[in-house]
Amino acid sequence: MKTKILVTGGAGFIGSSLAARLAENPDNLIVIVDNLLTGRTSFIPKSVHNNVRFIKADVNDWQDVSGIFYAYAFDYVFHYAAIVGVKRTLTIPVKVLNDITGIHNILSLCKNTGVKRIFYSSSSEVYGEPVEFPQNEHTTPLNSRLPYAIVKNVGEAYLRSYYKEYGLSFSIFRLFNTYGPRQSIDFVISKFLTAALQHKDLTIYGDGSQTRTFCYIDDHCEAVLNLFYNNLFVNDVVNIGNDNEISMLDLAKLIIRVTGSNSKIVHLPKLEEGDMTRRRPDITKMHQLLQRDLTPLEDGIKTIIHAGEFIHS
Repeated sequence: MKTKILVTGGAGFIGSSLAARLAENPDNLIVIVDNLLTGRTSFIPKSVHNNVRFIKADVNDWQDVSGIFYAYAFDYVFHYAAIVGVKRTLTIPVKVLNDITGIHNILSLCKNTGVKRIFYSSSSEVYGEPVEFPQNEHTTPLNSRLPYAIVKNVGEAYLRSYYKEYGLSFSIFRLFNTYGPRQSIDFVISKFLTAALQHKDLTIYGDGSQTRTFCYIDDHCEAVLNLFYNNLFVNDVVNIGNDNEISMLDLAKLIIRVTGSNSKIVHLPKLEEGDMTRRRPDITKMHQLLQRDLTPLEDGIKTIIHAGEFIHS
């Protein structure tokens, strides 16, 4: 009997990468659900074990998704479906808030169909403008104000509530800028790489002093898989990320250097909202899950360039 696993948002960059790794185990049956708003059918993994199924459906639509749960009776669910990207989510805030419906749908169906555990893709955005460094999962207050961050925060509250009332086990992943091949150019590393390889200007909002950390996709997937297979951090929260900070200005300079580009750096007015000044996670749990050093940023960037799969709208 195969272990039946649902991956929502599994045609997206991160979801498809995780689904591919889960499909390497012939004892797993992977069902990918995605509405293809930003996902791509070309990202759906081709497994040698013939254990991947794709269903186009919208988790925000009960009629769309409920039948899938009752047909498969999943053992585990990875809920990665969401509208993502700072600029996109600021442009369509009401549509972003609709993702709360999807969270409610997924949890209700998990409860009613015997799912053993749900794994939820939250975000570093729930920390808002941090007041503690590094951001620890249990001591740093959640200061989220933007619609996307609020949705993720509400999602976390839903998971805790369903566990308390119905006993549905969970793990929450707060993602800190996962990057890698095939990531959309809506995100900064892919955006900078696309521009640099075409010798176009790299644009930065404000003076570029705002810092971020970046987690390579292989580190993300390996940490999540180790948590899953070893039954770790049950009913807990884990920062999935790297703790090496870099400013946006230094990131632009690094990419120009690595690509050998003639690009110039151009400063645009600072964003009115959504561009936090600093981010750095406490990755104590991440280190426990990986049991190895994380991928250095420059190595990850070079791997993306070699793969040549990052220019996507």
